[in-house]
Amino acid sequence: MTVVTPSNGATTVGESIRQALGDSLNNGAGAVLMAVVLVAATTLLVSSYGLRLSRSTGDFYVASRRVSPRMNASAVAGEYISAASFLGVAGLILVEGTYGLWFPVGYTAGFLTMLLFVAGPLRRSGAYTVPDFVTLRFGSPRLRVLTVLIVVLTGWLYIVPQLHGASLALSTTAGLGEWVGPVAVVLVVLAMVLPGGMRSVTLAQAIQYWIKLCALLIPLVFILLRLGTVEPTAAPDFSAVWTETSADGTDFYRTVSLVLALMLGTIGLPHVLVRFYTNPDGDAARRTTFLLLGLLSAFYVLPVTLGVIARAVFTGAEREAHAPDTALLRLPGALFDGAAGDLLTAVVAGGAFAAFLSTASGLVVSVSGVLSQEFFGGTVRGFRIGAVLAVALPLAIAMATSHVALAGAVAMVFTFTASAMAPLLLLGIWWAQVTARGAFAGMVTGAAASLVSLTAGLVLGEGSPGSVVLLYPAAWCVPLAFAAAVLVSRFGAGHPPAGTAVTLARLHLPER
Repeated sequence: MTVVTPSNGATTVGESIRQALGDSLNNGAGAVLMAVVLVAATTLLVSSYGLRLSRSTGDFYVASRRVSPRMNASAVAGEYISAASFLGVAGLILVEGTYGLWFPVGYTAGFLTMLLFVAGPLRRSGAYTVPDFVTLRFGSPRLRVLTVLIVVLTGWLYIVPQLHGASLALSTTAGLGEWVGPVAVVLVVLAMVLPGGMRSVTLAQAIQYWIKLCALLIPLVFILLRLGTVEPTAAPDFSAVWTETSADGTDFYRTVSLVLALMLGTIGLPHVLVRFYTNPDGDAARRTTFLLLGLLSAFYVLPVTLGVIARAVFTGAEREAHAPDTALLRLPGALFDGAAGDLLTAVVAGGAFAAFLSTASGLVVSVSGVLSQEFFGGTVRGFRIGAVLAVALPLAIAMATSHVALAGAVAMVFTFTASAMAPLLLLGIWWAQVTARGAFAGMVTGAAASLVSLTAGLVLGEGSPGSVVLLYPAAWCVPLAFAAAVLVSRFGAGHPPAGTAVTLARLHLPER
């Protein structure tokens, strides 16, 4: 980015922005900026309608538990389809081949696990947040504090890839500085969350799902039409798309570990869990999840298909020249010349920005709700303070760190939540004999093992001896966490909380 320097030697932020915008418009990226501005304006306009309906604390935290299954399914899909789903899946298929297909499978299968084991009971608990559920089930202040730490840490870790994705998308397509994307996402998210909380976010996320769906469907239609009209000699060679995939002895372990992390990690994501508190009852929560499976299945067909096309179009050195996460952003320009390529690129960039906004806003709502409940008395004012705190640290981290492959970064967050949160929720809902000490031991064991393993893997680097086991530790971290919880519950000090039978009846029996 070129910076204008005044005669006195000082550089102003306003002049930097004006120069960046001017450069972008001059090099043909104005369409991308217009698409991003349109998505942001639509988001704020829709969320302002939710503001008219937000009048109570319940509106801010759980939308007064009156969100219908159809609306909630669209909203959950909107916030769940993050930067990793929108850009990262196609990038993984471009680089890894068939291995990249396991990501959408795991993402969708996670909600099948949610449907079968968590959605209904969690809604029937009547809690506002996951720590509230922990208090209801175990009555342990120490375990509640640990849960708060895990939920906040998960939210922070998950927000960072969204900001990195925004930085990558806007710098690649519009030539803006790497700081512009993260700052833009944070400002729009705060403008959406602070006035209306969950009520405003729900409406916006439901619309953003359909924006993201159209942002991939429209380019795919034009790309397929384009490929159908080119001469056979000039068409990409799809016959060699999968033959280049290499395999070794670690592929099976890596795949199993990844799918396990994605399946169990989904049920531990705070922004997904809080969504089920917004349904009127447990039956509605299950219907929400069932509809959600259809919406996610419909969406993931698109990035997978575009990823296959990108793998056929970008071959050899072209794959190495750019970050894999930019594959979808570069694909229209590789197949179309002039305005057509620019417009289709703008459509994809607008959808990507919607992905960053929807996931980040859901995470901010979940983290701010927990922070407000624990430290600010659960008030609306506390919710707003929590929202600012929820984005401050991730923004600082995103500005200070370099971009990591989106799908890989998100997979690490899923591994952490699968190891730390899945034992707590599944055992707490389905096993009467789990104790507060056992749940505490399972959370600490899973969180510590996964964090240490992932950190060691990143330090050693991919390709070093044992790096696959360290970078994909869910296959051993999750069983270790469950084993710690079960063993401490069975053989350690303490007993299941008094009233466990009554609590489990509340979780599993229909409200009526």
